[in-house]
Amino acid sequence: MFDLEQYIDMFLDESKEHLDNLNQRLLDLENDASNMEIVNEIFRIAHTLKGMSSTMGFTKMANLTHKMENVLDDIRGNKLNINTNIVDILFEGLDILEEFVKNIENEGSESDKSIENILNRLEQVENEESAKLSDSNIQNEEIEDERNYVNDIAAKAREDGLNAYDLKITLDESCMLKSARAFLVFKSVEEDGEIIYSNPCVEDIEDEIFSNYFSITVITNSEKQVLIDKIKNISEISDVQITEVSDVKINDCIEQNEKVINDDINYKGESKTNSIKTDSEIQNKSNKSKKEKTGKTGKTGKTVRVDIDRLDNLMNLVSELIIVKTRLEDIDISSKTQNMNEAIEYLETITTSLHDAVTKVRMVPIERVFNRFPRMIRDLSKELNKEINLIMEGEETEVDRTVIDEIGDPLIHLLRNCIDHGIETPEIRKASNKNEVGTVKLSSYPDGNNVVIEVRDDGAGINVEKVKSKAIEKGVITKEQSLVMDDKDAANLIFSPGFSTADKISDISGRGVGLDVVKTKIEALGGIVELETQINMGTRFIIRLPLTLAIIQALLVMVGHEKYAIPLNNIKEITNIDRKDIRNVEGKDIVLYRQKTLPLVDLTNVIDAQKEGLEYSEESTVVVVKKGDKDLGIIVDQLIGQQEIVIKSLGKYLSGINFIAGATILGNGSVALIIDTNSLF
Repeated sequence: MFDLEQYIDMFLDESKEHLDNLNQRLLDLENDASNMEIVNEIFRIAHTLKGMSSTMGFTKMANLTHKMENVLDDIRGNKLNINTNIVDILFEGLDILEEFVKNIENEGSESDKSIENILNRLEQVENEESAKLSDSNIQNEEIEDERNYVNDIAAKAREDGLNAYDLKITLDESCMLKSARAFLVFKSVEEDGEIIYSNPCVEDIEDEIFSNYFSITVITNSEKQVLIDKIKNISEISDVQITEVSDVKINDCIEQNEKVINDDINYKGESKTNSIKTDSEIQNKSNKSKKEKTGKTGKTGKTVRVDIDRLDNLMNLVSELIIVKTRLEDIDISSKTQNMNEAIEYLETITTSLHDAVTKVRMVPIERVFNRFPRMIRDLSKELNKEINLIMEGEETEVDRTVIDEIGDPLIHLLRNCIDHGIETPEIRKASNKNEVGTVKLSSYPDGNNVVIEVRDDGAGINVEKVKSKAIEKGVITKEQSLVMDDKDAANLIFSPGFSTADKISDISGRGVGLDVVKTKIEALGGIVELETQINMGTRFIIRLPLTLAIIQALLVMVGHEKYAIPLNNIKEITNIDRKDIRNVEGKDIVLYRQKTLPLVDLTNVIDAQKEGLEYSEESTVVVVKKGDKDLGIIVDQLIGQQEIVIKSLGKYLSGINFIAGATILGNGSVALIIDTNSLF
C-alpha cells in the first residue's frame, strides 16, 4: 500500500499551477471563442487535474473535472457551441476546485461542499446544447429535402419553356416596415409568375423575423432584367441578385439559410452562438491585438521546486556569514598582516556573491500575482455593469518571494477601488465624451534597488472637496485644517483608517476597510504608496518596494548611548543645522533648509534615549529622509558610517512600536534597532 501523504505537497503545488493556467486560458477563450487550440489546452488541464485528484483519492475534484472534461470534449468534437453560459459554468467549476485545493492545504481533505448542483448544470448544458445542434442538423436535412423538391419543380418548368430563378432581395438599413416591403415584392413578382420557395418562410417574413434581406425562388415566363426592374421600382430596396436555379448548389442554399436564421435570432435579441466573443470584442481589443503582435510562445526552463523554508534557512546562513565578516572587519589588531586583510577582502567577495545568488533564487516574477486579476476584473465589471479593459505590463519584473506573498491583497484593494470609485458607468462616460470602455492599467518595473508597481485608471479622479467633507464628518480632520490643506494632502486622506467616500455599503466598498490596509501593508514591507489624481482624467497609485527584505545597506547612527540603523534607500542627504535656526510652529520643530520648510524629528525624544554624559553641541546632525515627495529631518547625535546589515524580525516583542522595523547584529555582537522612517512622517 502506497503512502500518498508524501506526495501531497507536490499535488498542491501542481494543482495550483494548473488552476492558474486554467483561469488564464478560460479568460482567453472568452475573448476568442473560435480558437480550438485554447479549448484543447483547457481540456488537457482538466484531464491532468482529473488524473491527479483521482490518484490522490480526492473524488469530488475528480468527478467535477471529469464532467468539465466531457463538456470540453464535446466542444472539441463540434457537438457543443461555446457561449457565455458555458464559460460562466466552467468558471464556477474552477472556483470550486480552488476552494477544494485550499481546504486540502489547510485541513488535509476536501470540504463538505456539495457539487451536485454544478454537476447537474454541466450535464444539462451538455444535453441542451447537443440537442440544439441535433435540431440544427435535422433542420439542414429538411432544407436539403426542400431544395431537392424545388430543383425538381424547376427542371419540370424548364421543360415547359418557363424560367426558374433564385432571387436575393436586400432592403435598405433604414427600412422601417420590412414585412410590408417584402409583401410588395411578393405581389409584384406573382403578377408574372409563381413563388415556390422563400427563405425564411412566409410566416417569419410576415412577423418580421428576419434581418434586412430574404430569398425567393420563382417560376416565370419573364426575363431576369424584367424581374429586377420591377422589384427595384419598389422603394427601400437596395439590391437584387438573381441566378438560375440550376446554378445554385444545395450546400450554398443550406449555408445561406443558416445565415438568415442566425441573423433572425440576432435581430430578435436571442442568445448568439458566439456572443462571448462579440460582447468582449471592444473591451479586449487592445489586449488581443497586443497578444497577436507579440505572439508569446511557451518556453520550458530547467527549474526545480524548493521548499521556501529551506531557502529561508539558506538565507539565514548567508546572513550569519555576513555578520562574521563584519565582526572580522571590526577586530582591532594593532599588528594586522597583509594576509589578514586579503583574507577579509576575499571573504567579503564570497559573501557578497553568495548573497546575490541566494537573492536571485528567492526572486520570482510578479506575474504570479498579476495573473489572478483578469478574472477578478471580469467578475467585477459584470457585477457593476461597467465595461473594463485591463492592461498589464511588466509581468516579468522580479521581486522577493516574501513580497509576492504579501502584495496580493493591497493590489486587490487598489484595483477594486479603481473600478468601483474611479471608473464611471458607460452612460456617464459617454456623456463626458469618454470611451464607454474604462481602462485600468497595472504595471511594474525595476527602479534602482526598488520595484515600482503602478495602478492607474482613466476614471473620474478623486473629488477632493468630497474627501474633505467626509473627513470632517468622520473626525479625521477639523474644518480649519481643511481650509489650509492642499489638494494632494486632501486626496491622501483616503488612506486614513475607517475612511470611505461610498454613499452606501455594498459587497465591494463602503465599510471603510481598504486603502488604510494598503498603506499599512506596503509600509510593513518597507515600501511607500503615493497618489496622483486629476478630476475627470483618472487616478494613479504608485507603490515602491525594496528588492529584498533580508539584507540591506544602512547608515549606523548614535542616539544617546545606543546605535541605530537607518535604511540607506530612504536617505536623501545628511547635513548639519544650527540649533538656533530651529523654530517651533504649532508644537512641531521646523527649519528653513534650501529655501523650503523642513520638518524635524529628534530621534532622542522618539525613542526616549538617555543623554547623560553627552557633550552639548550648537549644531545638530540631521539625516534627511524621503517618503514620496515629502522630506523629513531626523536629528541624531553622531554618525558612525554605512554598513551592510542583516534584518532580523523581532516578532511580537516590539510589535506595538511603529518606528522599529526590526533589528540587526553588529560586528561586535551587539544589537542595533532599525528605524522605520516612514512611520515618523
